[in-house]
Amino acid sequence: MLVMLRVGPYICGEWDLGGFPPWLLTIEPALKLRSSDSTYLFLVERWWRVLLPKVAPLLYENGGPIIMVQIENEFGSFGDDKNYLHYLVQLARRYLGNDIVLYTTDGGTTNTLKNGAILQDDVFAAVDFSTGDDPWPIFRLQKKYNLPGKSAPLSAEFYTGWLTHWGESIATTTASSTAKALKSILCRNGSAICFQMAHGGTNFGFYNGANTGQTEFEYKADLTSYDYDAPIKEHGDVHNPKYKALRRVIHECTGTPLHPLPADIERASYGLVKLQKVASFFDIFDKICDPLKVAVSEQPLSMELTGQMFGFLLYVSEYQGKGPYSILSIPKVHDRAQVFVSCSLDDVRNQIYAGVIERWSSKTLQIPTLNCSSNIRLSILVENMGRVNYGPYIFDQKGILSTVEIDGVTLHHWKMYPLSFNLLDNLSKFQPIQQITDARASKVSSHGGSQTKLRDLSFYLNGNSEEPEFYEGHFHIDSNSTIKDTFISFRGWNKGVAFVNNFNIGRFWPVMGPQCALYVPAPILRSGDNIVVIFELHVPNPERTINLVKDPDFTCGPNR
Repeated sequence: MLVMLRVGPYICGEWDLGGFPPWLLTIEPALKLRSSDSTYLFLVERWWRVLLPKVAPLLYENGGPIIMVQIENEFGSFGDDKNYLHYLVQLARRYLGNDIVLYTTDGGTTNTLKNGAILQDDVFAAVDFSTGDDPWPIFRLQKKYNLPGKSAPLSAEFYTGWLTHWGESIATTTASSTAKALKSILCRNGSAICFQMAHGGTNFGFYNGANTGQTEFEYKADLTSYDYDAPIKEHGDVHNPKYKALRRVIHECTGTPLHPLPADIERASYGLVKLQKVASFFDIFDKICDPLKVAVSEQPLSMELTGQMFGFLLYVSEYQGKGPYSILSIPKVHDRAQVFVSCSLDDVRNQIYAGVIERWSSKTLQIPTLNCSSNIRLSILVENMGRVNYGPYIFDQKGILSTVEIDGVTLHHWKMYPLSFNLLDNLSKFQPIQQITDARASKVSSHGGSQTKLRDLSFYLNGNSEEPEFYEGHFHIDSNSTIKDTFISFRGWNKGVAFVNNFNIGRFWPVMGPQCALYVPAPILRSGDNIVVIFELHVPNPERTINLVKDPDFTCGPNR
């Protein structure tokens, strides 16, 4: 297999921050990413000084598979800083030599190619465009940005499908239309494509990217699945119409022999797994937070400044309540904040859920004052749902990025607790939870009673407080059985993160959809006991079950 390698420093790829490490967002003064900003270039050079010497032995001229190396990615859609691009070319050639074919990829328009191509440095300009567009006018435009005789038609991103955000229908393209578009390019001599994607895979953990619209508040996070409707499915299957149609076109256009298809990877349905609640979030948050990493500040700090690059950060402050309720205002939160209140003299575990403030919708929230004899403790759990990986708002810090106001008065004196999800298999050892129906009754404050007007006591007795909770379940794989891939269906659950044998398999959000099930590859599993831990942010499945099934499922959501 020959390789066309993106070395960045920006790669996009629907990956958190486009592949940049998030600690770049902590540098003061703020970096101007993807520019000739001197501090940014210094850091790029420091990175490439390590990376590119590892790439050099793998170049084709040195007996390796790498035939081309890409400079940046679709820069013409972002800016026009030619000094930046020239610097990257010089740096790449310093470590990779002058014989390597360097190239850029930009959208097939005059403006994007003008901004992103580097003709003066003899860098090959490739293009990308929507699958199904007439490619040949675009390839003729491509020639204008390459040296004479050096403009082989190349679609560097031939889209076999597309990405999907939470809340959208799953993106699909037909096998026939994709094959037709491929044939229109590949069956002409001298033309070439790179499939994007041949195989998409999975955004395990917290590494999914996101996009925005015209403003940074029009935020859409990518699914955990990056199946992409690619010819090789997320779980590796190739016995599907799209894969077969594309291989027939490749055979027809290039003469490549049609070898027998490999068998699809076996998957197993391990069935229903009953989960038990092992802890409420506020019962054990101090156990999953390193006390040495707690940050204290007059104003809220971004997640990055506290050292919490991914996941969740808990913000805590206090205020004096007046009247039956107050208005909480957070003008800028990235990305989703769950708000809780309690009397400051109460046990921290006695929290009342007040609601959610989201980057893309509400910025204010009415919260109860609780009739406390003390101050009111305000606890805000913020989720980083994935950094923007494309477009003008890529400098995407997370957490609370503005002042926080109660009835127009700015709150000060904040503590920020970074949460770690390592070794969740030991949760039940921290504080076992009795599985009784009135476990929530103790959550009602002893320092006032008016909150029951907002949250009737029966609300708690029914276990619907919407405090985040941890659930744990076990399933057994016989030692005589072959361990196989599976999917965990979260139908009936709300929103959260799931872990299998301490491996973060990603986010679930079936109420938003479309993804219902998370992929669990066999290497994560083991013979004997397997442990599933779920961090559910809102209301759990009433049955407290998950289902381990054979097939992916993208049919969840409010209207499905």
